[in-house]
Amino acid sequence: MSEFRMPSLGADMESGTLVDWRVKPGDAVRRGDVVALVETEKGVIEVEIFESGVVDSLIVQPGQKVPVGATLAIVRGDGATAEVPPTPGPPLAAKAASDEKRLPTITPPIEAAGRARVSPLARKRAQELGVELSAATGTGEDGSITAADVERAAENAKARASTTAPAATVTAKGLDLQAMRRVIAAAMARSKREIPHYYLATTIDMRKSLNWLAAENAKRTVTKRLLYSALLIRAVALATGEVPEMNGFWIDGAFKPGHDVHVGVAISLRQGGLINPAIHDVDKKNLDELMESMLDLVNRARAGHLRSSELSDGTITVTSLGEQGVESVFGVIYPPQVALVGFGKIIERPFAADGLVGARPMIEATLSGDHRVSDGHRGGRFLLAVDRLLQEPEKL
Repeated sequence: MSEFRMPSLGADMESGTLVDWRVKPGDAVRRGDVVALVETEKGVIEVEIFESGVVDSLIVQPGQKVPVGATLAIVRGDGATAEVPPTPGPPLAAKAASDEKRLPTITPPIEAAGRARVSPLARKRAQELGVELSAATGTGEDGSITAADVERAAENAKARASTTAPAATVTAKGLDLQAMRRVIAAAMARSKREIPHYYLATTIDMRKSLNWLAAENAKRTVTKRLLYSALLIRAVALATGEVPEMNGFWIDGAFKPGHDVHVGVAISLRQGGLINPAIHDVDKKNLDELMESMLDLVNRARAGHLRSSELSDGTITVTSLGEQGVESVFGVIYPPQVALVGFGKIIERPFAADGLVGARPMIEATLSGDHRVSDGHRGGRFLLAVDRLLQEPEKL
C-alpha cells in the first residue's frame, strides 16, 4: 500500500486545488497514467502517477485545496486486488517538517478508537504532535494504534484546516495573472537569495547552422521544416554530456546529477505570464522528434494542457528572447536546477576569419550557473561545447 501525494509542479508551487479525478477506486493504473487534474497559479495541470498498481481509495475530493505533499489517494501495489473502499473521510495532508510548528488545533475525531491497544511509540508520537489517541484509527494487529496511525491523524487535521481556503487562480476570464506573477516573483526571489549565480557570455557564429538549415528545409514540406531554436536546444542538451555539472539539481545541500536531459523551455503565455515546462530526453531525440515535441509542448502550454512531469522534471532551462529583439539575456536559475542558458537574436555583425573580415550571422549565448556546483572554468567549457556543436549542425 502506498500514498499518492500532491506533487511539486515547480519551485513556485506551495499548494494546488484538485479539479477532477480521472480514475476511481478499483481502477488499475500504470506509471505515467494521468490520474487527476490539479489547478495551480499557472493553470490546470494533468497529474501523472509514478507507480503502477490499483487505486484503493481517493482521499481528496474535487474542489479541495491541499499543500504539496498532501496524500491524494491510496494505491495498492502491482498484482494486488482492490477491495471496495469505505467512504473516505477528510483528506490527509503531509506538509514539510518545517511546518510542524503550525499544526492547527486537533478537531474532534472522525471515528473513536474505542479500547484499541496503543504501542508505546504511538503514544509518544501522539504527545509530540498533540494528537488525541481517539482521533486515530488503528491499523495494526487486532486494531492496535501504531505511530503511523497517529501521524495520519495529525495530517488529517492539518488537511481539514488547509482545505477551507478558496483557490481560484483560473477564472472564467482566464488565468489570474496577478497570482501567477506573485508565484513567479517568489520563485525568482528564492533563486537570487539562495543560489550564488555567476554569468558568462559568448558570441557564436551561426552561418554554418543557418546554411545547413536552409538546405535541409528546402527538401521538406512546410509542416516538416525545422526552426533554428531546435538546433540551439539540441546543442545545449548534448553539451551537458561533456559538462554534466550543468544538468541536475541542488537538493538537501548537495548536487544530484540528472540521469537524463530534460530541457526546460521558457514559454511566454499569450494572456501574459511565463511557464517553464520540459522537453523530455532531448539528448536521445533527433531533430525531427525534437521539433515535434517542442511545437506540441508550446501549443499545450498555451492551451493549459500540460502534464505534471513536464513541470517537475526539467534538469536545465533554455530561454530565448531573440523574437522580441533582445540581443542577450542573463536569466535567473529556476530552482532546484543549477544552470540556465539564454539566447538572443541573430544579428549580422563584422567577423574576421582566415584573415578576411565579413558579415556573419551571430548569436549571443549566455550561461547563468550555480557556483555551488560549477565555476567559470567549467561554465566556459560548456559554452565552448555549445559553440562547437552548432558548427556541425549535420551531426545534431
